[in-house]
Amino acid sequence: MNSQRPVLALILTGLAVVAAGCGASHDERSEASPTPIKAHLEPVKLLQDGKPILVYGTVQPRRQSVVSSRATGPVMAVRVQAGDVVAKGQALLEIAPETADGQAAQAKGALSQAQAALALAEKNLRRYEALHEEKAASDLELDMARTQHEQAMGAVKQAEGAVQAASTIAAEAVVRAPFAARVVEKLVDVGDLAAPGRPLVRLESRSGRKIWLTVRETDIRHVHQGQHLKVRMDARPDLGTLDGVVAEIMPAADAATHTFTVKVTLPDADISSGLAGRAEIPGASVDRLVIPSSAVHRRGGLELVVVRDADGTARTRAVTTGNPVGEDRVEVLSGLAEGDQVVVDAPGPVADGTPVEVER
Repeated sequence: MNSQRPVLALILTGLAVVAAGCGASHDERSEASPTPIKAHLEPVKLLQDGKPILVYGTVQPRRQSVVSSRATGPVMAVRVQAGDVVAKGQALLEIAPETADGQAAQAKGALSQAQAALALAEKNLRRYEALHEEKAASDLELDMARTQHEQAMGAVKQAEGAVQAASTIAAEAVVRAPFAARVVEKLVDVGDLAAPGRPLVRLESRSGRKIWLTVRETDIRHVHQGQHLKVRMDARPDLGTLDGVVAEIMPAADAATHTFTVKVTLPDADISSGLAGRAEIPGASVDRLVIPSSAVHRRGGLELVVVRDADGTARTRAVTTGNPVGEDRVEVLSGLAEGDQVVVDAPGPVADGTPVEVER
């Protein structure tokens, strides 16, 4: 009897140890069990619409001009600087008028000589007409008098045209703005020689901006006259999305790049010409999976989405997103399937297996 007591004590001690071990394992499992999260769910939806095609272009003014003058002479004064706003007819610069005035004086002198020759030819013609009636002049002599008179009349008209042209050139000694504009560039300074055809000032209109888009030949079929396009300026995010209207589609493609130029009118805004911009044109109808943008979490260069499985637990998946869809949704290119339930208000990726309680 006494020999069995040590054995019984040993068995009881072992059972106590096993019981204690099982209790500790249960406690550890309880502590390791993830805390449920409460969240709203959104299904992955399939949309059928035109996938936008991004096209790029450059802002151009509605009207631009490189102003020159037919007057020749040194520049006496420059009245404007780059950036100035000018009205139609406002003086831009002045050219020394001596050369133009001299040409005008020469033309007027030639006109006076032509008029004097015409007066003499008229008297000579009347004389020969009278002699011809009296049979004192031949037909040939009368014809010659008439020819001289007609030549004198032509010389007068030619001289009058020369006077008009010279006077116009003289008036161009003061170079004026052909339309209301902004001065983009001043190309001469005081003392420079102005000559016919030499650029003096470059102007561009202040309103009526357009963006000239470059559209591939495979995409031009999606663009039509009067179409509204969403336009954004790369360097002017403060302008937001502009509502552009297709004003002109060039009928011929560029032979080197196989692209078409599409001119889109922009709303009145202070946009500098030469800025780069982009627009969206609708493409062919395609199937796209979309989810709320708030469901996407970016960690370490990865795009992650929390999905609620059929058993009610969370699973974190890596996805690839595409273009935005509207204001609050984004296209999903890979990682999800239609009907998947995504968590839209999770604070971030959660551990797989975490229970997800749906909030109504």
